[in-house]
Amino acid sequence: MIRKAVDNRITSETNISVELELASTKKSRIKSGVPFFDHMLNSMSRHGRFCMNLNCVGDIDIDDHHSVEDIGICMGNAFNKALGDKSGIKRFGDAILPMDDALTMAAVDLSGRPYFKYNGIELRGVIKEYSEELTLEFLRSFAMHAEINLHVNVLNGENRHHIHESIFKALGVAIYKAATIDESFNNIIPSTKESL
Repeated sequence: MIRKAVDNRITSETNISVELELASTKKSRIKSGVPFFDHMLNSMSRHGRFCMNLNCVGDIDIDDHHSVEDIGICMGNAFNKALGDKSGIKRFGDAILPMDDALTMAAVDLSGRPYFKYNGIELRGVIKEYSEELTLEFLRSFAMHAEINLHVNVLNGENRHHIHESIFKALGVAIYKAATIDESFNNIIPSTKESL
């Protein structure tokens, strides 16, 4: 079963198209207009084992904020659509991922009830031209529109690049685990409510 979806968003601030396919090792093609963010999304897709073709034209002459936040919205929508009715998925996933000096824990529940919580090292600096707080904006908008419960805890880290990369990789691994089909569920929806 191929699980894939498309989402688009056109506003006065951004024009975004996303094609996403779950459980795929095909190489992603990502052009967000924000180079460091491209690197993070490539890490997330590779370790999350999903292929994503993403193109964003945004008002980066003003700020990167609109592009990063709106990409989270589009990716979340596409991820949610690609899951379908969630029959047979494992639903829960987690990862504790080291990246040299950085260590991040990410946990997800593909519950249909959006929630986002971040704990750990304050993300308030700048990596080249990338404002660290944009990672939190992305995570929040992705979680809300994917309709997932997402917790991210940065347990340790000194190098700012490593901290962010550990976050995106851990999220990728956690959502891959949660979205994986578990044959023992025999295509049932993993909830006592029989609906997610």
